[in-house]
Amino acid sequence: MEQITHTLKQFVRDEDGVTAIEYGLIAALIAVVIILSVQAVGVKLNGIFNYIATTLPTK
Repeated sequence: MEQITHTLKQFVRDEDGVTAIEYGLIAALIAVVIILSVQAVGVKLNGIFNYIATTLPTK
């Protein structure tokens, strides 16, 4: 019984797994922000290029 109690206490005190999960969640959040930013810039650039293409004189 004492071994089980010791093992449970050690498991509760161990924070290595929690830290790794936190870093993984932070990295995933940063990746989502980067993807959304790149998509937003891409949409704006597409609009700019379409405007340029329609305003250039054609021969």
